[in-house]
Amino acid sequence: MSGRGPIFRPGASAKFRACLLLGFVLLLAVTDAGYAFYHSPWWSRVGFASDQPVLFSHRHHAAELRIDCRYCHSSVETSPFAGMPPTETCLSCHSQIFGTTALLRPVVVSAETNQPLRWNRVTRMPDFVYFDHQIHVAKGIGCTSCHGAIGSMALTAKGERLDMRQCLECHRDPRPFLRPSAEIFLPAWTPPADQAARGAALAAHYGLALRHLTNCSTCHR
Repeated sequence: MSGRGPIFRPGASAKFRACLLLGFVLLLAVTDAGYAFYHSPWWSRVGFASDQPVLFSHRHHAAELRIDCRYCHSSVETSPFAGMPPTETCLSCHSQIFGTTALLRPVVVSAETNQPLRWNRVTRMPDFVYFDHQIHVAKGIGCTSCHGAIGSMALTAKGERLDMRQCLECHRDPRPFLRPSAEIFLPAWTPPADQAARGAALAAHYGLALRHLTNCSTCHR
């Protein structure tokens, strides 16, 4: 008889089962952590405000002073890009008020040096996604549907995830989000009690072809 001992020591089966259980628990924990991170603001950046060259408050300008969105974002109705205000737009008011404050010094320097202010994007779509502000505004989608409660933001932060799930939710049935043209640029908007009937009427008014809104080529060109 050979003098070799047993290949597996006593208790090997129990240790193997414990390792399998530990591996399963670790896999479950990593999966759960990844899922939680993907659905957290740390991934979507919702609620995070980007650094800007000037501390601009939408709450003050859009809600309190009731300055129309189009005064600063002048191309929102005519092009895919909403547009950012040139220095001259800021100075149309601030050459008369608060122009000597430290807060607005970057605006003054921009005018003196003829160098535009470099605003940082708050909401950025992936390169493979085509988004057109013009068509959304023309078909009754308001600013706050995509940008969140912009009228309450002292510092402009990303207001919505704007991932594929959210876009498809709207494209499959935009009626809960549709507004009449007079309400599109309101800095705060909540659907009225009769939004179901109202949205259906507005969909017909805007001539929305709902069956085409979920075509891949609508957003991916």
